[in-house]
Amino acid sequence: MRAKYYAKLYIKDIIYGANDGIISTFAVVASIEGAQLSSFAILIVGFASLCADGASMATSSYLAYKSDKEVRSLDNYDESDAKPFLEALVTFFSFITAGSVPLIPYILLGHENPKIYMISALSAITTLFLIGGLRTRITQKNFIVAGLEMGLLGSLAGAIAYTVGLFVASLR
Repeated sequence: MRAKYYAKLYIKDIIYGANDGIISTFAVVASIEGAQLSSFAILIVGFASLCADGASMATSSYLAYKSDKEVRSLDNYDESDAKPFLEALVTFFSFITAGSVPLIPYILLGHENPKIYMISALSAITTLFLIGGLRTRITQKNFIVAGLEMGLLGSLAGAIAYTVGLFVASLR
């Protein structure tokens, strides 16, 4: 009962961090693949981006919470239930955990595997689908619809990033 309470309390931070983590990291992977740079470049830029963006998301969450606190009604919100630092940590760890998914195939399967990008893309889209679907445990919406929504939006971001990488590489 208490776990479900905290899941509801932090669902925004979990979904926001995980969604942004996986989409932004996959976009980095896709843009580098589109530009036809090395798989090693994907790992370097991917992990650097993952850490920097995760820290940025956490600090944004912290600052947003503090700003929003003044606007919230005390009738609807118990200050003791959530703390800005904890929300920032939830956002950070959700971002890092989900954001690692597109990079894991590059680590486990080696840099030179010709199918590595497709495996990374499928891993990212599948994880987005599952995260979208799992949020229905709190929201009471349809698992498939929520999963497809998140998966399709993430795929769109990856396609845009791949196209930008392809375009910029064509300018060489």
